[in-house]
Amino acid sequence: MSLTKQQATACKRASNAIANASLEKRNEVLRLIAQGLDEAKDVIHDANVKDIDDAVQNGISNELIDRLTLTPDRIESMKEGLFTLIDQPDPLRKETEQSWTREDGLVIKNIRSPLGVIAMVYEARPNVTIDAGSLCLKAGNACLLRGSSSAKRSNEVLVTVMQDALTKASLSRDIVQLISPDSRESVNELGQLRGLVDVMIPRGSASLIQTVLRQSIVPVIETGEGNCHLYIEGTADKQMAIDLAIDSKTDRPSVCNSVETILVDREWATLHGHDLIDALIDKGVTIYGDDTLQALNENVLPVTEEHFETEFLDYVVAMKTVNDSGEAIRHIDQYSSHHSESIVSNNEAIVERFQQLIDSAAVYHNASTRFTDGGEFGFGAEIGISTQKLHARGPLGLEALTTNKYVIQGSGQTKGVQYSHET
Repeated sequence: MSLTKQQATACKRASNAIANASLEKRNEVLRLIAQGLDEAKDVIHDANVKDIDDAVQNGISNELIDRLTLTPDRIESMKEGLFTLIDQPDPLRKETEQSWTREDGLVIKNIRSPLGVIAMVYEARPNVTIDAGSLCLKAGNACLLRGSSSAKRSNEVLVTVMQDALTKASLSRDIVQLISPDSRESVNELGQLRGLVDVMIPRGSASLIQTVLRQSIVPVIETGEGNCHLYIEGTADKQMAIDLAIDSKTDRPSVCNSVETILVDREWATLHGHDLIDALIDKGVTIYGDDTLQALNENVLPVTEEHFETEFLDYVVAMKTVNDSGEAIRHIDQYSSHHSESIVSNNEAIVERFQQLIDSAAVYHNASTRFTDGGEFGFGAEIGISTQKLHARGPLGLEALTTNKYVIQGSGQTKGVQYSHET
């Protein structure tokens, strides 16, 4: 038996303990993890520095270095996410609205229950280790965490923090396990362990996600890439549009909810396009634009179809002028990854049509796409942004890590033969 299968077997065996743990016990584990992060912050920092040094020597891009880095603020943010998660209501064993009593007195209840063992496969970002692990634990799930080799040392320390918290709470360390990133075969093997692994969640590049989708016989929740759009409609307030473009593109360009394409109404571009372009360039953004936009600023480079298809994850943006909202909607429909799109507009009818026709997990009006995040949506941490339509869509918080179960209470009801209870 391979090491990966051994770990999955142990994780499955331990999963009942966390599935049946009380809310108080699960919250206790989260508090102990937060305490452990505080106590181990120097160890975490040292491990992360070594990962970054190796990444730099291996020529990893700046945007991936950013994803890999655990600053003190990011460690503090992980802790804050844990406390926010503690404050969230229990997602387990609560009745849904789909509960009723039949005329014959049979009581049918639909309750939430854990998914079981979740295999999380992700790249670079070691903060996902804590986010994913803590979400799984609060929702009563065991988890197998398979990060990337670039974050190996950081992930080892973070998983140890979670395992130590489980031990202190008198629960098995096997509930959370780190799968070695040294072999790519471990990802494929996890996808073949149907019966031991209940769900796989890949989070990272399009190639990683597609590989898992193609190879796995375990059910997969797809978290997609973020080819996000901002559409500046003709009635948009000038300063608001510029501010939203700057925030959506430059607040943290290496994450999936940053904007990769800005669509601009042609008349708005004639009036204000040069100011928008100047503001983006002042922030260090490289712009690929069409002829209209190139005429406004000599620093705008020619845009190609490939640019519209690209998730840059960097200080780079594609721009295009459009004649109306219909053209903007058609462009987004063609190139979007169905993650997050935003319209800047003061025309209520156009906004309503945009939000109705755009088929993405999050559709904004007069707001930055950077809010597509579990923490910003009030979910505490998140395990990813789902761009699929089955099971869950958008930021995957606690509710998305549970399933439903029907619990039926009777008093002797039968479906076929009517039995007499008379003596």
